[in-house]
Amino acid sequence: MTFHPQPTPGTPTPWAFPAPQRLTLANGLTVLHCDRPGQQLVAVEVLIDAPLAAEPAGLDGVATILARALNEGTDTLTAEQFAGELERAGATMEAHADHPCIRAVLEVPASRLERGLTLLADALRAPALPAEEIERLVANRLDEITHELANPARRAAKALYAELFAAEDRLSRPRSGSAETVQGIDRAAVKAFYDAHVRPATSTLVIVGDLTGIELPALLESTLGRWTGDQAAPSSSAAVTADDHGRVVIVDRPGSVQTQLLIGRVGPDRHDPSWSAQILGTYCLGGTLTSRLDRVLREEKGYTYGVRAFAQPLRSNADGSGRALLAISGSVDTESTAPALKDTWEILRKLAAEGLTDGEREEAVQFLVGVAPLKYETAGSVAATLADQVEQDLPDDFQAEVYRQLAELTTAAATAGVVAAFPPEQLVTVLVGDASVIAEDVRKLGVGEVVVVTS
Repeated sequence: MTFHPQPTPGTPTPWAFPAPQRLTLANGLTVLHCDRPGQQLVAVEVLIDAPLAAEPAGLDGVATILARALNEGTDTLTAEQFAGELERAGATMEAHADHPCIRAVLEVPASRLERGLTLLADALRAPALPAEEIERLVANRLDEITHELANPARRAAKALYAELFAAEDRLSRPRSGSAETVQGIDRAAVKAFYDAHVRPATSTLVIVGDLTGIELPALLESTLGRWTGDQAAPSSSAAVTADDHGRVVIVDRPGSVQTQLLIGRVGPDRHDPSWSAQILGTYCLGGTLTSRLDRVLREEKGYTYGVRAFAQPLRSNADGSGRALLAISGSVDTESTAPALKDTWEILRKLAAEGLTDGEREEAVQFLVGVAPLKYETAGSVAATLADQVEQDLPDDFQAEVYRQLAELTTAAATAGVVAAFPPEQLVTVLVGDASVIAEDVRKLGVGEVVVVTS
């Protein structure tokens, strides 16, 4: 029998986060583009400099209504016709508003890229904003608010942001507005917000996918280049400040069989040199089923189905710095509320006293760095990350540098990052649950003043 020689493995190809190229259209639109051969579904994101802080007083949510209205037709196409054109192009489009900006997202096959960009350009250039559609979107948002208030996780987030930030700071209020503010939004308000903020000169386009054979500058000029507007300086944001002295807020839900926990504070964001170490340490604390929080609260004690620790950037400041929400989130059965909090504080104190282990650090690095080539297989994931970098005023090579740092960080650095991120005495705890059952035991823990509010 003849045996074929056993194949030998080749040298693995080094991976790095894709580096974009830049150009600027004649109308002032900044473009980041990244050619990804073989990725036939092209991802496009437009970042519009319309931050939530720019919403007029009493009209929180108008940015969200505008974002949703961008799919509701143009000066030449009704909403139904616009949706039909997107479908015929094999494209999807959506937009959403967050604290830094409005982001419009398009995905379209490379073979239909011109048509997709034309529809996107028309939506940005000349949205119809029909009054009846604005009324429908407002009604939908009001319905959403009712559901959000019934959702323990959303209710916890609302309470935490209201506790951390001053009432006059837009960060303290729901991103998409409250019932009191949304019900006052009409077409005139949406159109005024559009006129004041939607312009190419202060917007950025990110496009990622297989661009082989495409004369991209010419294509963009003939589509999004038709979008015009006046010149304006980019918006600036006030510094993020927060009151994160340790305390507990219980949002009373009589009869609740579970308690939603959200424990957080404000700390360094991606602009800070400690960000990579913070990522690594936070992953060891609560990033996976084998993290410290899950090992104790889920596996050993059986309090919960899972607890996670995370960092969420908020907004960049005018000086190029920024802040992030650092938080621990999960839910436990009502009777386990105080024991779960007690164990969480013990985990944090033990972490500060003894540090992470080399094994924890190694496992975290293997996942965070090793999964990156899979995480960024699609054009959409690459475009979203590049858009995040633009949104937060970060350099184009930021993500690549983070992965380089993660691979080189020591256990001591990761420990220092997570310990600094979660000091027990600076954590604001929000509990959504039955106050009559949990309040007294929580007070006995001594983790801060306990206040009970109604939902």
